[in-house]
Amino acid sequence: MNLGRTVFAQLMEHFPAYDFQKCVARYDGDFRKRSFSCFDQFLCLSFAQLTYRESLRDIEACLRSVQGKLYHMGFRSRISRATLSDANESVDWRIYADFAQILIATARPMYAAESLGFDLDGTVYALDSTTIDLCLSVFPWARFQSTKSAVKMHTLLDLRGSIPTFIEVSDGKLHDVNILDQMLPEAGSFYVMDRGYLDFERLHAFHRCGAFFVTRTKAGVLLRRRYSRAVDKSTGLRSDHTVVLSSAASSRNYPDPLRRVRFYDLDQRRWLVFLTNNFDLPALTIAPLYRARWKVELFFKWIKQHLRIKAFYGTSENAVKTQIWIAIAVYVLVAILKKRLDLEATLYQILQVLSVTLFEKTPIIRAFDDQDFREQSASSSNQLNLLDF
Repeated sequence: MNLGRTVFAQLMEHFPAYDFQKCVARYDGDFRKRSFSCFDQFLCLSFAQLTYRESLRDIEACLRSVQGKLYHMGFRSRISRATLSDANESVDWRIYADFAQILIATARPMYAAESLGFDLDGTVYALDSTTIDLCLSVFPWARFQSTKSAVKMHTLLDLRGSIPTFIEVSDGKLHDVNILDQMLPEAGSFYVMDRGYLDFERLHAFHRCGAFFVTRTKAGVLLRRRYSRAVDKSTGLRSDHTVVLSSAASSRNYPDPLRRVRFYDLDQRRWLVFLTNNFDLPALTIAPLYRARWKVELFFKWIKQHLRIKAFYGTSENAVKTQIWIAIAVYVLVAILKKRLDLEATLYQILQVLSVTLFEKTPIIRAFDDQDFREQSASSSNQLNLLDF
């Protein structure tokens, strides 16, 4: 039934156009736009993400080379480097941020049954940030240090499916812990974060909301033991204590008891000391729960390797945030495609196939039906396969 339609057009069938237009209308994105619409801008930058285009000139040249196919791919305007540059500078980036959240809300239920690798009910989030270095002379608005600029991408990742649920793009100087003020904790959910987020006043806000956190303690944090539980030291556990903060300032910020679990990692030969406000989980679950936080690091590495978020098509803050949010939207759209078509391939493999078949007029599922491809998917790969579900 897809005879005569390009793979790109079939991919965009999973694009919720009505919801996108609501986002555009919310910020008057197409106001006084006679030709080049927000949808055209999204299609151009999505094409750039899927095919690894290097610059606006590269995007223009590639799309103009297939001018006869553009209308059937959804484009309604003539592609021009200058027009696309103007759109990146002037069209509100919040359009694409809101639209990415709509895609995220669609994708998360599809992956809700994915295994965490250990026995735990409920939603588990990992919180972290990654720094994207920029040139100070080109991006002076993002000054980070005296000699360079940078932006930070703060991300809350749902570990069931590695779907980002909250993203904030800030300048490089914003400390990670401040991002906790912008989050609304979900009661009953687990938030796993490293020591950079250890702020007892903010963590107590999570506790009051009924959310659970797992983090690591820092040197210098004064804790007084109230109760000890028996542990099996052959598993790597060394202690499981109920503790309270003993310094006056910290105890005012977090007056309730905490749970401290000491664990010795035989593989890394190091001690790990965890703090959590959950007293019901088995102590041996705390360590693998914290270890699952590494998925957010893999997420950052994956999108930096396979999407365009390290080199930018525009130099303004609006252009940078637009490109990052469209990259996230493309990532989630491909994750939705994977589930709806029940593809065995990893996201990396899907992106690789799409990058060379976007202009082909063949059913999209046929590209993934080849027996040799399925065998390659099942075999081990040297590439980084973040979402090998």
